[in-house]
Amino acid sequence: MLFNSVVFAVFFPVVFALYWAIPSDRSKVKASFLVLASYFFYGWWDARFLILILFSTLVDYYVALGIQHSEDVKRKKALLYASLTINLGLLAGFKYLGFITEIANDLIGLTNASSQLPIFDVLLPVGISFYTFQTLSYTIDVYRGSRHATRNLIEFAGYVSFFPQLVAGPIERSKVFLPQFSKKKVFIYSQAVEGVELVIWGLFKKMVVADNCAKIVNRFYDSAEYQSGSTMALVTILFAFQIYGDFSGYTDIARGLAKLLGFELSLNFRFPYFAKSITDFWKRWHISLTNWFRDYLYIPLGGNRQGKTRIYLNILIVFLVSGLWHGANWTFVLWGAFHAFLFIPYHLIQRTGRIKLSDEVRILDLPMIGITFLLVCIGWVFFRANNAEQAWIILSEVFSSSLFSIPSVRPYNVFLFIGIMLCLEWVGRSDHFPLNKSFNLLPRLAKWFSYSILIIMIVFFSAGQQSFIYFQF
Repeated sequence: MLFNSVVFAVFFPVVFALYWAIPSDRSKVKASFLVLASYFFYGWWDARFLILILFSTLVDYYVALGIQHSEDVKRKKALLYASLTINLGLLAGFKYLGFITEIANDLIGLTNASSQLPIFDVLLPVGISFYTFQTLSYTIDVYRGSRHATRNLIEFAGYVSFFPQLVAGPIERSKVFLPQFSKKKVFIYSQAVEGVELVIWGLFKKMVVADNCAKIVNRFYDSAEYQSGSTMALVTILFAFQIYGDFSGYTDIARGLAKLLGFELSLNFRFPYFAKSITDFWKRWHISLTNWFRDYLYIPLGGNRQGKTRIYLNILIVFLVSGLWHGANWTFVLWGAFHAFLFIPYHLIQRTGRIKLSDEVRILDLPMIGITFLLVCIGWVFFRANNAEQAWIILSEVFSSSLFSIPSVRPYNVFLFIGIMLCLEWVGRSDHFPLNKSFNLLPRLAKWFSYSILIIMIVFFSAGQQSFIYFQF
């Protein structure tokens, strides 16, 4: 069930009405209803997925309770390892089995052996990468003693399956998000209005910006070997806005829907294309995943506490794992490695204190913003290419004399949509939600007229119902 589908347009108003019809002092009933609604939402794709998410929920619920009530350090560690093995084992089995088998067959081929391992085509459950990391963070936090295990299974099931952010994040931490299920929910008009505004903005970024970019990007990347460097450079820039509009648009919609139900989700994007360096970019892009890897991988590996060589290695490991998290393909590994080699030198220079960048973004910062954006776009070639060979072909053309030819694609209307999005974000860049600055200072009539224009654009310039990119991760 997609946010931009007719089915969801029917599903959510029904859930909204029934949810708020439940008395505000019946938080357990509200939580139970949300779990049922979330399971219905998730099962709409494939009811078999429900078995997997229910299994993961029960495993981490009981493992956390076991850790909480055990005095034996070895038993605590064994339970943690059980959770890690089960969750990561399921993730690896569904997501990486085919990739691992292909690598094994390549190695077998080097021995001139005639036999090959069978390639399994396994259906990837939607959102498994997101909810797996979410449940793991809960179990690890209980093991570390930074939070207590909850005894309320319904609330924990809601934490794992909350449908607005279930399939593509943000990856919520239990310390902040789980207690929201037990709090008394009272309908707040201003919060609901903010929710509607976020949903409209998210749909605009997804359906008008991202999906129109996608039509061009898909066509030219499918025939990239026959395109000039200028064409592929322009198309890659469009992909940069496609993936941003698609993923951050999903997050805005998720945050808006959550607000309409009385919940607050964490900020996952903070104008990443206004970043002034690669380190700044990773403080602004997919923030919940970046923080997850920092807290549960980078710091346990030693973080910044070791020598420079160990820091290099830790950063490289984090980015390689981040690449693999996105998909079972060498292109994602190369994408992660590329960002690691950009990130490492700047990170180390920053540690010396020679470079200090403020969070404020000014007109004078545009040269650094432009350079950072172009470097990120080079990385997007690896991310979007069908395979590593195609990525090298595209980059070789981009860095050849054909870069100075006239591109064969002229997406004038798409650049207009991108321009509208960037202008509104630039005006509102000091706020977590750009339209607060862009629209809320306007008179009431002008404000709602502006939102009406966005809605009209969503209706008339939508590229049709298209899935979200991160659903496949």
